[in-house]
Amino acid sequence: MKITANIITLNEEKNIKAVIENVQKVCDEVLVVDSLSIDKTCEIAESLGVKVIKQKYLGDGKQKAFGVPHAKYDWILSIDADERLDDDAIESIKKLDLEHTSYDGFSFARKTFVGDAFIKLWYPDRVTRLYNRQKCGYTTNGGHDKVDAKNVKDLSAHMLHYSYDDYAHMIKTTHKFITRGAKIAHEEGKKAGVFDPFLHGMGALFKALVLKGGLFHGIDGINVAVISSFSSYMKYALMLEMQKNDK
Repeated sequence: MKITANIITLNEEKNIKAVIENVQKVCDEVLVVDSLSIDKTCEIAESLGVKVIKQKYLGDGKQKAFGVPHAKYDWILSIDADERLDDDAIESIKKLDLEHTSYDGFSFARKTFVGDAFIKLWYPDRVTRLYNRQKCGYTTNGGHDKVDAKNVKDLSAHMLHYSYDDYAHMIKTTHKFITRGAKIAHEEGKKAGVFDPFLHGMGALFKALVLKGGLFHGIDGINVAVISSFSSYMKYALMLEMQKNDK
């Protein structure tokens, strides 16, 4: 069975060539769904023989679902521009008998990096990214971004996620996620209490440092725990602000 890679992009000229060449090791077709980039993302992709579809950003799940009807093949490998299949994932995919499998999809253990630092705190971060579009697909409601599949096989293989260039980049990106998360929660009618910012912030810090062992992962574990705690605190603080403005 052949596979179509589905990549969503926005100003990813620094990543697009590497991710395309990476997935071409196992995929027979590559689609790029571009959110109206203003850099050379589309030109680079097209120069590599890739089909580019331009679509204003709809949200992660909706954007990933948007490209699926344009795919030639039923098996879809969904991957972001800042992700790569590790060597063990490439070998695992090559060994799959997709024509006769009983599974709807396959998941990978994702390794996330800040710069060159592997963040153990977030591992294994299981993500289902190889799936049969005839049986399942991406959720398109709210801010949730996942393949909604029940019969999934967890592969002993890895996806690499070069999510942040450094901690300055992580903090800048976190601001966007905080705002979006608060907005989505508010639009869904969820309410925040006056103590929720503190409770959720401290809860996130305890979970990251103690329950997930961030204290024992060196300075990177502590840094990520503190940023995660701040993100949780500010999400609920923004929700409170939105509720106040509604009144």
